[in-house]
Amino acid sequence: MFSVTVRDHVMIAHSFRGALFGPAQGLHGATYVVDVTFRSRELDPNGVVIDIGAAHQALKDTLGPWAYKNLDELPEFAGINTTTEFLAKAVFDKLTAAARAGLLGRPGAELAEIEVVLNESHVASAGYAGAV
Repeated sequence: MFSVTVRDHVMIAHSFRGALFGPAQGLHGATYVVDVTFRSRELDPNGVVIDIGAAHQALKDTLGPWAYKNLDELPEFAGINTTTEFLAKAVFDKLTAAARAGLLGRPGAELAEIEVVLNESHVASAGYAGAV
């Protein structure tokens, strides 16, 4: 399987509900380094998995509305614990929609999988992967 990975970052604030989260129940900030890997079984006629520039722009467009925002205040996340795992799936959903819409430089049906990893720090990350 062939792959291409693009990276960006986003700085957010949020809080969590539930005793499991201890001090993270209070408002706190996070800076995520976001890695997205696009996989295909075959290269396209140009010899690539995906248009890297288009993929990177789609990632920027996905993360942009969250940047420097308190996620607790965004309608799309109302009442949701925006855990790292949850946010990885949210990024995946948006990029899968972009792929299916043909916005990544190749038909989405030609991609096998997208994997999203949000790195919280040098010792912790969470992700989500699935078929396009």
